[in-house]
Amino acid sequence: MTKTRCSWCGDDPLYVHYHDSEWGVPLHDDRRLFEFLVLEGAQAGLSWITILRKRKNYRRAFDDFDPRRIAGYGEKEIEGLLSNPGIIRNRLKIASTVRNARAFLEIQGEYGSFDAYLWRFVDGRPKQNRWKIIQEIPAETSESKALSKDLIRRGGSFVGPTICYAFMQAVGMVNDHVVECFRHAPIAAISLSD
Repeated sequence: MTKTRCSWCGDDPLYVHYHDSEWGVPLHDDRRLFEFLVLEGAQAGLSWITILRKRKNYRRAFDDFDPRRIAGYGEKEIEGLLSNPGIIRNRLKIASTVRNARAFLEIQGEYGSFDAYLWRFVDGRPKQNRWKIIQEIPAETSESKALSKDLIRRGGSFVGPTICYAFMQAVGMVNDHVVECFRHAPIAAISLSD
């Protein structure tokens, strides 16, 4: 029997694997949260599958998403990244990764972890949505607007409300699998046991 999935993942094996194993699973690991923040910003104006295909390259290019190392990048490192064909070679997006690493470290210092800071925006528990079709899913919400506003205030960039909502979906702050998707109920169950 064929599994029913959210239609956005199509049938590309990489996309299907991401949908089935990562998307929407509540995430509490700071390094991985930072990775998703960087990748969602890199995606702006592009398709997510483009970013997924370059993900391993991003991990190599950006020191496995070590925010301390990235926060120390200067012009030399940025120029090196701009010549790396394995990533999106956009100066603004690369510079935003450095800015976001610095903001990320300040947030960790203030809250003890980025996780503690982040999950406040959904009162510590994933929001359980019950969309019937993907067209019902919003591009942004009041929570993503609040997160965006706060990250920008702290010096973040490429963290607008739509990017923040995609980030929140990816890291499981919201369960936006459509109800007929085979992942909706298991993700809801994970969320309830958190």
